Amino acid sequence: MSPHEPRRKSLGDRDRFIHMLRAAQDAVEFMSDKQLADLESDAMLRRAVVNAVQEIGEAASRVSDTGRLRAPELPWPKMVGMRHILVHDYWLIDLKPLVTVVQRDLPQLISAMSAALAEWPESAG
Repeated sequence: MSPHEPRRKSLGDRDRFIHMLRAAQDAVEFMSDKQLADLESDAMLRRAVVNAVQEIGEAASRVSDTGRLRAPELPWPKMVGMRHILVHDYWLIDLKPLVTVVQRDLPQLISAMSAALAEWPESAG
């Protein structure tokens, strides 16, 4: 599918939670046994982690207020804000806070998303 083809369907909040969960799991896995120096020296790793965190923020920006209530403990505005920084100020990215987010915050996001999805019937969208 090219970027110019029509979109298949609009995603619901549950689908966006799944995307956020998978992106968070990917970022944590990418950084497993890695440190700041690895991110600084490995362009592919850096791009993978940045992309995963961007994806979390993009999905978060599209979750409705009702959907956000399924995981109210998450810092929704901060997740969206980080996405804006990574996308719009890409040349100013400070990798140290990014590593902290991946190693400290994303495991909490994974837990919150997993718990919310466990209680969210697939049919509820």
